[in-house]
Amino acid sequence: MRAVRRDAMDNAVPLEAPARIALLGNALPRLCGLATFTSHVQDALVSRFPGIVVDHYAMVDPGRSYRFPQSVTGTIDQEEPASYRAAARQIVASGAELLWVQHEFGIYGGPAGAWLLELLDAVDLPVVASLHTVLEAPNDDQRRVMAALTRRVARFIVMAERARATLRHIYGVASERITVIPHGVPARRYEEPAAARARLGLERRPTILTFGLLSPGKGLEAMIAAMPTILEQAPDALYRIVGATHPHLVAHEGEAYRERLQALAAGLGVEAHLRWDAHFLDEAALLDCIAAADVYVTPYGNPAQITSGTLSYAFGLGKPIVSTPYVHAAELLTDGRGRLVGFGDVGGLAHAVGELLANEDARRALAHRTSREGQAMTWRHMVERCVASFEPLLSRVEAVPTASDPAEALAA
Repeated sequence: MRAVRRDAMDNAVPLEAPARIALLGNALPRLCGLATFTSHVQDALVSRFPGIVVDHYAMVDPGRSYRFPQSVTGTIDQEEPASYRAAARQIVASGAELLWVQHEFGIYGGPAGAWLLELLDAVDLPVVASLHTVLEAPNDDQRRVMAALTRRVARFIVMAERARATLRHIYGVASERITVIPHGVPARRYEEPAAARARLGLERRPTILTFGLLSPGKGLEAMIAAMPTILEQAPDALYRIVGATHPHLVAHEGEAYRERLQALAAGLGVEAHLRWDAHFLDEAALLDCIAAADVYVTPYGNPAQITSGTLSYAFGLGKPIVSTPYVHAAELLTDGRGRLVGFGDVGGLAHAVGELLANEDARRALAHRTSREGQAMTWRHMVERCVASFEPLLSRVEAVPTASDPAEALAA
């Protein structure tokens, strides 16, 4: 039995871990949730386990180039099979003991991302795959790729129990090869929204927030349509929609989608109650934006969405949340940890959001509960659980005590 130590949160922390990990995914400054996720994972690994060397390999989508930080060891051109083979050679030469893949079908080239398999077949290492999408009804190409992954991957990490069940029943993965670990969140002390707005010089109005890359399927039409009824309960309410339009959508139609949403708001007479921030915010600005919101809304339209980084961030920072019941929200907000409404249910959105804005006691009680429970989801705790799940664990590496992180200690 390997030795463990226990930190102040009574989490078992392995004293053995791979001495070198190859981490494959996207990386900032690429503008997408997977880039943010993978970069945070790398940062948290380096901070929590300084004895582990982390080599970050970043995907590059067609026609794009990025000024990656020095922490990015190498890059892979999405549509170039030879680039995957070259990266495999670099990983093998590095002495890495484990390959940790962040998997989304869309970031790897070939049919359903099949060129990733060229890399996996060329490295003789244990592979861990974090699945950011687990499809219950895959097409033929997706099923073939998943079948290959189930043969090659030693351990899968997913972010919802529903994803674990799907892997077992649809793809035949044994339960002992699957670990459920929630999406990571920043460590930050809860701040009363009114105080945050005063500090930031924002309008001192009850504030609803949705943030993330703007694209169809996010359900913003329903939320905008709910605003007239919300204003009957909270006449000064402000709805902030924060985030750049998805780059792939901009390439196809420019800002036409955002303009259609703005026209909808104007037609309903609520444009004065909406604020648009069409930027991809850096971490500090994003956390300030969340802190200043009274209610966070994810009105997404895809019932099968397994994970949402924006939902996790809002929960971790203590936001009362109103959401449609896609998989991640249905699991995270169960037992009264948030308000769930039907897909496209304009009346349900209006009632849930309006009620929270009108009832300060209920809103504060929910905020304090989510803030308290969200502390177990910080990036440092998330990578602890991931490292504990890695097999084999080859080298003796001591973790830095949690209390040494000022931000973490402040948030506790």
